[in-house]
Amino acid sequence: MQLRHSNRLQYFNELTNTTREYFIDYIKAHFNLSEKSRILEIGCGEGGNLLPFAQLGCKVKGIDISKTRIEQAQEFFEYYNSSGEFCCLNFITAEKPNSEEERFDIILVHDVIEHIEPHFKSEFIRNIKPFLREDGIVFFGFPAWQNPFGGHQQITRGFASKMPFIHLLPNSFYKGLLKLSKVPQNAIDELLSIKRSKMPIEQFEKLISIEGFSIINRTMWFINPHYKQKFGLKPRRVWKWATQIPYFRNYYTTSVLYILKNI
Repeated sequence: MQLRHSNRLQYFNELTNTTREYFIDYIKAHFNLSEKSRILEIGCGEGGNLLPFAQLGCKVKGIDISKTRIEQAQEFFEYYNSSGEFCCLNFITAEKPNSEEERFDIILVHDVIEHIEPHFKSEFIRNIKPFLREDGIVFFGFPAWQNPFGGHQQITRGFASKMPFIHLLPNSFYKGLLKLSKVPQNAIDELLSIKRSKMPIEQFEKLISIEGFSIINRTMWFINPHYKQKFGLKPRRVWKWATQIPYFRNYYTTSVLYILKNI
């Protein structure tokens, strides 16, 4: 397990730096941010992605199902003397806005969709629409399932945390390796949930099309922008020709980013 997974302020700062350096400009290319902009992050965790928007003067709100993460987000925003609204709730059952003024210009869904169990994915994506203003955009980011660490095994401990592609093994072999690596049962359960909830590029694009979203921009990364913070690696995009190879592109895409709009 890496230190950032226990030191949440470090993790918060790393997310903040990645958003400031890469995601803000990616979003600005499709939406003119201002102090009037309303930003919602679904599955905000500690809120690191939202801090750069708050520091630009945007009105930010983060929701997460974890009470602990929401409390940390409030603490870290206070630490940086920034304003943000944070709520602990389940987005799928959340109360929907009643007016256009209550809706959001930009909705962030970063490293979340791959954690949503398969039978909830369509409902989750469908539920975004009532929260989005008519001319708003949705920013999605997630690791393609078949990439070397698409199973999130790096969040565990022991030799399994450093083994690429083991999440693609049959469940019995995967569980056996995790147990040999002395991974706690609760962490094994989480990793098996991620395995069930896998998010290949093709499946995601089919889902958003069914639910009435169009792709305004898509960028695939061979070296995830966040790896600059985590490992000191220079981010690199997937070669353009390689982004056009269905299914195989999942194996070498460590992160894929989308800008979506309502159809």
